[in-house]
Amino acid sequence: MNAAGVVLIDNNRRADLLRVAARLFRERGFDGTTIRDIADAVGMRSGSPFYHFKSKQEILAAVMEEGLVAGLPTAEAIVAGVLAPRDKFRALVRAHLETVLAEGHDFIPVLLYDWRCLTPELQRRVLVLRDRYDQLWQDLVTELHGAGELASDGKVARLLLMGAINYSVLWYREGQGADLDQIAQEAVAMFLRRAA
Repeated sequence: MNAAGVVLIDNNRRADLLRVAARLFRERGFDGTTIRDIADAVGMRSGSPFYHFKSKQEILAAVMEEGLVAGLPTAEAIVAGVLAPRDKFRALVRAHLETVLAEGHDFIPVLLYDWRCLTPELQRRVLVLRDRYDQLWQDLVTELHGAGELASDGKVARLLLMGAINYSVLWYREGQGADLDQIAQEAVAMFLRRAA
């Protein structure tokens, strides 16, 4: 309760639950993680997560939404910016790699690998954000094609680009091999036509 007598929801505890749930879901999978595991990892009683979420499925959906919400502002700014399409692509790839691979960023990998664990209703809820994010990529693919940088501007081109970049969650290890800047540069060189 604050000085005005308003009961405050403990947003820090909710954020802790999401962060820990994302890590556990990424390490063990949705089915391999229990509510007790999540509660224990944040020092709560096993029923306490239900103060913040209705179910384990709701936690999963919130984890996915958290990852998308974290990445959207940067992606929107890049795509709306004044950079050349090639530079936008590099910046968007770099930002996406940060969202997917940086330490403690387990949210999007959970989205990629536990999507089917959501109920259809929760999938529809998450799709609102995912569609916004995908549309930013599609807008840039269209811009790249218009600038002669990419051979196709179709949905398949976007899916192939994003699929290849997202697959990095399986092979990237921080401090071993290329860093995120180098991976982004390699993606530009691999996917886009050579600069004249």
